[in-house]
Amino acid sequence: MLDIKKLGVIGLGKMGQAIVAGMLKKQVITPNQLMGCDASEDIRNRVSESLGIQMVSDAKKLASACDVLLLAVKPHHIKMVCDDIYDSVHPNQLVISVAAAISTAYMEKRLPKDVPVIRVMPNTPALINQGMSVLCQGKSVRKHHMALAMEMFEAVGETASVDEKMMDAVTAISGSGPAYMFLMLEAMADAGLKMGLPKPLATQLAAQTMLGSAKLVMESGEMPVKLKDDVTTPAGTTIEGLVEFENNGFRSTVINAVLKAKERSEQLSQND
Repeated sequence: MLDIKKLGVIGLGKMGQAIVAGMLKKQVITPNQLMGCDASEDIRNRVSESLGIQMVSDAKKLASACDVLLLAVKPHHIKMVCDDIYDSVHPNQLVISVAAAISTAYMEKRLPKDVPVIRVMPNTPALINQGMSVLCQGKSVRKHHMALAMEMFEAVGETASVDEKMMDAVTAISGSGPAYMFLMLEAMADAGLKMGLPKPLATQLAAQTMLGSAKLVMESGEMPVKLKDDVTTPAGTTIEGLVEFENNGFRSTVINAVLKAKERSEQLSQND
C-alpha cells in the first residue's frame, strides 16, 4: 500500500485511467486515497462511477488536498496545468508527469522552487497492465520519492529508471514501440490473408506469436539473436524469410526508424 495520504490525478484520459485502475486492482492504493480532476464533465462522471474515486473540476483544489500529484495530460497542456496549480504546490509534495518529451527542468521552471518532480515515459500496454514505464528524477527528488513512483507504475507493468539524458531514446523504443509492433503484426496478418487464411485467424497467429516471442525473451534471459538461431534450421523455411528481410533492409529500417523517433523526441524536448 502506498504510504501517502492522497494521490491527485490531473487528466483522466486512457493513460490516467489505466494507471489508476492498475493501482486499485493491485491494491497499492484505496479509492479513498485518490482524487481525480478532468476538464470533461463526462469523463469525471464516468470515472467516478467506474472507479469509485472523488472527482473535481478544479485542479487548484485537487493540488491543495493531495501530497502526490500525477499529471496525465497531453504535453501541450502541461504549462497551463502548472500555472493552475502553482499557488497550491509546495516542496513537501511530489509531482509526477507522464507527458512525453516534457523534461523535469521544464516542470521545475514552472513550479515553485524545490518541488520534487519525476518524469515517466509509460506506453499503451499499460492499459492491460503490461506496460513499460521508465522513470527519471528531477534535482529535488529523493530515494523515497522514486520508490513511491516505482511502486505506482509497477501496478501497470514493468519499470526501469534512467538518467534523463536517455529519455529520448526510451521514448523512441518503448514509448513509440507499440506502433512498430502493431505495424509488424498487421503486415504478418495481411500476409496470412493473401495466402488464404481468414483474417481473424491470421491476426491471432501473428499476435500470439509476437506475444509468445516477447515472453520467451523476458523469461529465458537469452538474447534475441540466440532465440532467432534456435528457430532457424539449414535450408528451412525460416532462413528463406530472414534472407528476404535482409535483402530488403529490414534491420536497418527498424534501427533508422527508432533513431528518427529519437530525433523527433529531442526536437520536442528543446521547446523547453
